[in-house]
Amino acid sequence: MRLGEGARLELMPDQLIAYREASYRQRTAVTLQPSSSLVMAEVVTPGWSPDGAAFRYEEVRLRNEIRVDDGSGGTHLLALDNLLIRPPLHDVTGLGFMEGFSHLGSLVVVDGRVDQALADELHGLTAGHDAVTGISLTQTVAGTTGLVLRSLSNSTDQLNRLLRSWTDVLRERWYGQGPLNLRKH
Repeated sequence: MRLGEGARLELMPDQLIAYREASYRQRTAVTLQPSSSLVMAEVVTPGWSPDGAAFRYEEVRLRNEIRVDDGSGGTHLLALDNLLIRPPLHDVTGLGFMEGFSHLGSLVVVDGRVDQALADELHGLTAGHDAVTGISLTQTVAGTTGLVLRSLSNSTDQLNRLLRSWTDVLRERWYGQGPLNLRKH
């Protein structure tokens, strides 16, 4: 994808469901202008079976490459988010595979208005949720900054609520718009 001057893209797909023996690869490449705004979300959840047991998928690979146009025909790499999830053959608890959680939520935000105060505010919204969340800020490139939020949970609904709360804050703060929920289920 290429975002022009002042463009705004919110990419909020339904959750990615990895069923038994699934091997999934997704590559997203975005080039944007310093004045562009990008918000991308992703939830990865294991499939289920009629008896309630979670399927053990083989792997999920998600790669996001985000570049900023430097104004002279070139680009600078702002973020390379390369995620590989390979569930273990046996249950793992504690320090290890996803800390014992089964679902992963991610939010990638690229906008010149991203700063530590915003990162702290978004992280604060995780209070009261049964999820573990971490956040990283990207380095500034041509006035463009970004952040990546990762959240682990055992619930798709929980992660979708968190992602919605984070994007609602961004939409309200930056555009004066209220919540937006286009989900059909």
